[in-house]
Amino acid sequence: MTMTGILLMALTGACSGVMAGLLGVGGGLIIVPALVAILPALGVPAEHLMHAAVASSLATILLTSLSSVRAHHGHGAVLWPVFWRLAPGIALGAALGAQLADALPSAGLKQVFGVFALVVAAQMALGLQAKARHALPGTLATTVIGLLMGGISGIVGIGGGSLVVPFLSGCSVPMPKAVGTSSACGLPIAAGGAAGAVLAGWSAQGMPAGSLGYVYAPALVVVGLVSVLTAPLGARWSHRLPVTVLKKVFAGFLALVGAKMLLF
Repeated sequence: MTMTGILLMALTGACSGVMAGLLGVGGGLIIVPALVAILPALGVPAEHLMHAAVASSLATILLTSLSSVRAHHGHGAVLWPVFWRLAPGIALGAALGAQLADALPSAGLKQVFGVFALVVAAQMALGLQAKARHALPGTLATTVIGLLMGGISGIVGIGGGSLVVPFLSGCSVPMPKAVGTSSACGLPIAAGGAAGAVLAGWSAQGMPAGSLGYVYAPALVVVGLVSVLTAPLGARWSHRLPVTVLKKVFAGFLALVGAKMLLF
């Protein structure tokens, strides 16, 4: 791995950490497109490029989620009973999502990510929020919903915040606790998705040294550690900067990323 590659991955980790702390989203939505640009120069073949970017993004979320959960738990913002109802379905869904991603060609996975980025961009730009209309559903329904959210997250390589937070908010969970509980849900998403990606890519041909299946371990270490260090900075800035304006700017960035994934 070159020094340039290390620096670019460190920059990716810094940006994803700051944006995650600042806006509560970012993570995989920054890491995946960045790794798509970085990994070819590090020896990842084109046919495995999106799979490696998604898998490596999921693996880094293990580190960032641990840091985030600790902070939210300290403020009493994690609803652990709700987490335990969602976690089994989310973990299984993420693992299955990683397997489904493996069944898609890299170009097809790129288009799926592009569509997802555009949907999140529209949600952020328009400020769409779920209205609290009902309580959390029963155990079976919660498991099925967790399965779906985990599956989508496992396919596109995100921690699930853009899915879990609106769901919990719509179930009358106060926003701070929805965000805190969502951060905890990133752990089973990352664990299930990364494990699925390791297994799916174990026999993949042409992956560079340092790879565990589709997970490129140097990206896990560099991006993950730097994002953990920079997330608190973003959290501090969130109290000083115009977050509403920044969300619209980030939405514009995601729209460009989504369009690029779909068109190029």
